[in-house]
Amino acid sequence: MSKKVLVVAEARDKSLRNVSFEALTAAQRIAEGGDIVAVTFGSDAASHVADLGKYGAAKVYVVANKELDTYTTDAYFQALRQVIEEVQPDAILMPHTAIGKDLAPRIAARLGLGLVSDVIDVQIEGGEVIFTRPIYAGKAFEKKKVTDGTVFATVRPNNIAAEETAGSAEKVDFNAEIKDLRTIVKDIVRKTTGGVDLSEAKVVVSGGRGVKSAEGFKPLQELAEVLGGAVGASRGACDAEYCDYSLQIGQTGKVVTPDLYIAAGISGAIQHLAGMSSSKVIVAINKDPEAPIFQIADYGIVGDLFEVVPLLTEEFKKVLV
Repeated sequence: MSKKVLVVAEARDKSLRNVSFEALTAAQRIAEGGDIVAVTFGSDAASHVADLGKYGAAKVYVVANKELDTYTTDAYFQALRQVIEEVQPDAILMPHTAIGKDLAPRIAARLGLGLVSDVIDVQIEGGEVIFTRPIYAGKAFEKKKVTDGTVFATVRPNNIAAEETAGSAEKVDFNAEIKDLRTIVKDIVRKTTGGVDLSEAKVVVSGGRGVKSAEGFKPLQELAEVLGGAVGASRGACDAEYCDYSLQIGQTGKVVTPDLYIAAGISGAIQHLAGMSSSKVIVAINKDPEAPIFQIADYGIVGDLFEVVPLLTEEFKKVLV
């Protein structure tokens, strides 16, 4: 049975995040020929209409209130709730990002909806929408379905391949009533600048305590730049103040699922594996041949990362640059 699906599109630095397109692809499966509606927020929201249409959105609600230029829970909650009440969707999808993880539970609680979070696959089985999500730090997977009411889920980046439909979208201007804000963002100070978004990177080069210092991350940064990827770190490296905690990957950091994950000087503690074990190809570089990271690696290099990483960088330059 066809359904109306609402997809919450998320932008960063005035560009749509790729997971927004992945969520639209998941929406195509759920809709089964029904209507797919997207919503985008902020002063630049109208600039995203064409791109959202290419990935399946038939309508795009443009909520251009200036209060939505920077994310705050209060403002986005009020705006999204009004859009949901206007659209009356059968299903709602959001990216499983920092914003999605903050906003989705609040919407679900206030509207009395069931929420399936951190979804990595969506399929229709027996006429029902079945979501797959990882549990036990990625060691197992469970399938879930919403048995009553609106289907609501958040989609993990880099798991559902975005598929273009070559369609177009109708722009719908929507002026949300936003009032009594308890939080107003005056300025944003970024700890990291430029580079590829870690949570959506196709290639991640991570360092652990084996990098020995902040300077030790430079060879990793050079390799990541050649590969068009992002730099990550284990908690051990962050605790040792070799890098900022914004780069931390693991159970208490970010969860990444790149096509290629290069772990340099990382032993492979279970907490770190929880954040990267779903990577498609894992390459481990470590001087200790007994390091746990080799147990999950697709390829292993036993050696000093300060010798191996520069060699890899030079070889990739020959092929890619």
